[in-house]
Amino acid sequence: MTEASAWTEAAEALADEVTAGAPAWHDAVRNTPRHLLVPRWWRRIPNSPAREWELADLAEDSPERLRAAYTDETLVTRVGPTHADHAVPGERGKGDPTSSSTLPGLIVSMAHRLDVKPGHKVLDVGTGSGYSAGLFARRFGDENVTSVDVDPYLVEAARTRLAEFGRTPRLAAVDATGELPEPEYDRIMATVSVRPVPASWLRTLRPGGRLVTTTAHTALLITADMGTDGIARGTVQPDPATFMETRREADYPPKLDDLFRSVRVREGEQVRPPEGAVPDLWQEWPLRWLYELETPGVETRAATYPEDGRRVVWLLAADGSWARAEDGTAPLVHQGGPRRLWDDLERARRKWEENGRFSLHALRAELGAEGGALLSPDGSWVLPV
Repeated sequence: MTEASAWTEAAEALADEVTAGAPAWHDAVRNTPRHLLVPRWWRRIPNSPAREWELADLAEDSPERLRAAYTDETLVTRVGPTHADHAVPGERGKGDPTSSSTLPGLIVSMAHRLDVKPGHKVLDVGTGSGYSAGLFARRFGDENVTSVDVDPYLVEAARTRLAEFGRTPRLAAVDATGELPEPEYDRIMATVSVRPVPASWLRTLRPGGRLVTTTAHTALLITADMGTDGIARGTVQPDPATFMETRREADYPPKLDDLFRSVRVREGEQVRPPEGAVPDLWQEWPLRWLYELETPGVETRAATYPEDGRRVVWLLAADGSWARAEDGTAPLVHQGGPRRLWDDLERARRKWEENGRFSLHALRAELGAEGGALLSPDGSWVLPV
């Protein structure tokens, strides 16, 4: 089997898997050599307390490299400020992902929802490896696709690698939350998460145009169509999608590890029983995301102690506010700092229950250059996005 036939067969198998509900994208997936766009990547080291990663650096024709490239999985290409391309053998990445090649099935699903028509001008926000730009360019023509990323290296690497197999969409290194390379687009798809939706996206989206994006720190995927009044209206989609947030620096701000260490077992300024059960915010994700929409920027951590099965949830904020809720035989909530974060969580839960615990897929989106919101089914709950 030749190298070409090996990757094309792998790509065709991937296309069969991820385009079953969107067959118009089969040709693009089958003919886009993802292994050329992701020559190296980071793999998370299991049970690493320091969020460490090891480098995957495999020969181009390696069966393992082809298997990874044509499996419907995300490949992390940048950890903290370090791209896998720049790592030396044996080096470990440390921190959280700052760029990746998104799993192909999610790209296809979002692109299918975007509903691009021939001749449409498409903006791909978050170039990353260049894979989504390559798919759009294969199907709709290089001249109709613009892809942007804040990282100049990512843009240049994607440009070079796309050109190796004949794809030449327009790529630009810009902060996508600011001004965009062209004055108008028919379709905008973002594989980075935002909050708020940048005004520049809504100003450049033509009437009748469509936007597909996600809200930062949630997995809420929004599809919205631009009206003649400058407001894009749509809904939250049933399939969740999680992306890294837009950034302006080489890395994201550090997490609140120092605050966590200082309050992990500290007595709160206020101590009281919780209102109802202590929620598992990793299982009760609708509540977690509603809380994030109402109280943005709060870090959530949790642990279960094996000796007694007791579960603890911490909420942490950059202003020094914190909360710790412990379940068990005598549940307690400790809170400190300028705000009472657990009070806010319980208030969000009460409001959601008063609204019948509606599905988050029932939220309606109204997005304008002056601001946007998600609205509960009866319109009584307005959540800024």
